[in-house]
Amino acid sequence: MDPLRIVALAFVALLTAGAHARAGPCSEQIRVVEREIAAMRANPTPGGAGQPSAPQSLGAQLHRQPTPGSVEGAVSQANAAGAAALERARKADAAGDAGACAKALDEAKLLYGVD
Repeated sequence: MDPLRIVALAFVALLTAGAHARAGPCSEQIRVVEREIAAMRANPTPGGAGQPSAPQSLGAQLHRQPTPGSVEGAVSQANAAGAAALERARKADAAGDAGACAKALDEAKLLYGVD
């Protein structure tokens, strides 16, 4: 067999092995949640599934009408919280911390309304 071909095959084998070695304990679960979020965003519902949300504020519970600014602020905070939860899941996955990854994924699922 040609030495160049042997080196090429060995390189491909190392790349493939490296990709599998880098997969963390919940890489597949992260991909599933991200796909579900993307699917919900592609087909939005009136309830806003696929968009992060946060608990109702005290002002809303006191029957006060939201202002455009308060709505924008709440949307911005929910987006930041959802993105942060997914990022924590990715970091925990990269560190091999299955517990922290699962906790962050549960939070992301709750924020995004993913089952």
